[in-house]
Amino acid sequence: MKSVPHATSLRRAPVQRRSAERLTRILDACADLLDEVGYDDLSTRAVAQRAGVPIGSVYRFFGNKRQMADALAQRNLERFTVRVTERLEDATGGGWRDAMDAVLDEYLAMKRTAPGFSLVDFGNQIPVGARHAEPNHRVADRLADLLSGYLDREPDEDLRRTFLIAVETADTLVHLAFRVAPEGDERVIEEAREMLRAYLARVLD
Repeated sequence: MKSVPHATSLRRAPVQRRSAERLTRILDACADLLDEVGYDDLSTRAVAQRAGVPIGSVYRFFGNKRQMADALAQRNLERFTVRVTERLEDATGGGWRDAMDAVLDEYLAMKRTAPGFSLVDFGNQIPVGARHAEPNHRVADRLADLLSGYLDREPDEDLRRTFLIAVETADTLVHLAFRVAPEGDERVIEEAREMLRAYLARVLD
């Protein structure tokens, strides 16, 4: 499923299908180049060349590479939300534990397979986006809205704080797992899973 980042990250939101497809190619090229050269050596010109579009097409959507990376992070979050939603639709009444496993498993899958994700993920690896829109707050709010119905609970401030603590914890431990091993150290990941279960059990049960 293709997703377009939220319009606030773009100079101009695509209206026509052709424009949306061009934006997708630009972000795909940005993701591939992040893996190949890193953020410091990323350039709008290189992205345009890789995407096969004029440099003006890149500047139509983005003023600089920082805005482009933030749009990629937002697209990652949209795709993550879709993946978790589809996973939960297939779940059979496992409660919040199944929901937590879906969230963690889909994050790990994107960490291992999505181009550029190791540098950008949802925006917290490089200094992208506005300071007040911290990526882990963005993720926690999205999860609170997504899972509140599944938990039969309103997405109030207490639930948002609970998910923010869980997201911050998972973020730290998953990054540790991938520093220990390229594909993520399974022992660290399982410790993270157990810590999250223990914390969420105290709050959600």
